[in-house]
Order: sequence, then C-alpha cells, then structure tokens
Amino acid sequence: MTTNTVQLHRVLKAKAERVYRAFLDADALAKWLPPHGFTGKVHALDAKVGGGYRMSFTNFTTGGGHHFGGEYLELVPNQRLVYTGKFDDPNLPGTMQTTVTLREVFCGVELKVVQEGIPAMIPAEACYLGWQESLQLLGQLVEPEIRE
Repeated sequence: MTTNTVQLHRVLKAKAERVYRAFLDADALAKWLPPHGFTGKVHALDAKVGGGYRMSFTNFTTGGGHHFGGEYLELVPNQRLVYTGKFDDPNLPGTMQTTVTLREVFCGVELKVVQEGIPAMIPAEACYLGWQESLQLLGQLVEPEIRE
C-alpha cells in the first residue's frame, strides 16, 4: 500500500511548554488543528503513553467530515510527542504516525513535525497545505503572552 510522508518545520515565538501543551489539551486541539474551512471536536483525549484520542473534522461548507483517532506512543514533556492516527473511513486505510519534536531556541521554540503513513488517497500537497494552516493557527494560539 502506497502512503505519503510530510515534514514541516517552524520556529514559534513561544515556550516549548506552551506548544507541547497545545498538542495535548482538548480545547486547544479543537482550536488550532482543524485547517481553514473546518471545525474540530475532540471526543476523547487521554494524554499519557498508551492513552488515546478521538477527534472529528467537519467541512464548514458541506457539513461532511472525518472521524479519526489514535494512541500516544511517546510523550517527553516539552520535547517530543509520537502518536498514531487512523481514519474511521475505510477509503482512508492504514495507520499514520506523527512525530513532533520541540527544541528551545533563543527566540522561542523550533518545531519539527513528521507525519508518515498518510493514505495515498490524500495528496501530499493537500496534507502540507492543511498542516501549514494548522501550524499558523497554532502560532496564533501559543505566541501571545496574555496576562490577566
């Protein structure tokens, strides 16, 4: 079975702790992970190794969407996350694996994302576009330092 892999790299003006937390907080995920034109819901999230998550993205225009979920394989606070993802749709078979690496740098945090095993039916370019939009939203969430 043919699959795609994408690799993304960003530097965000935020602490690694904030970015790490944004990957494991249900409300944060629902805010930043869905690409433009989609809404997201987190149905379950157990942020521990061996724990899992369930989410859905809904196309705001058509109302169609996808449900997916996976398992956390590795969680190193503020440094690394590795998790799987699998769509409920049988037309999108296989299990994806996403590795997120965080490294503090002088101006914030360096973020590297590698997603492997993307179903061949999803063009790599579409996946890149979606991740770029999601990471833009992630930056908008974690970069502001709002004091109450």
